[in-house]
Amino acid sequence: MKHLISGGNKVPENGGIAEELLTVSEVAGALKVPVSWVYERTRRSGSDQIPHFKLGKYLRFRWPAVREWLEKLQK
Repeated sequence: MKHLISGGNKVPENGGIAEELLTVSEVAGALKVPVSWVYERTRRSGSDQIPHFKLGKYLRFRWPAVREWLEKLQK
């Protein structure tokens, strides 16, 4: 199964872009939510916080970690 990222790029389950660092815009596009929603989830604490890390002033995400977070939210 593949997932869509903004701009029509696919995020494969294994390897490829799934191993790359994603931007806030790419995560928002993949989740089909506004960029502001993603930023808000990075400011939360506990299990409500979307997994991310900072590179200087920039937020970056790993798709496998985001998928795992989403799966935990479903339970």
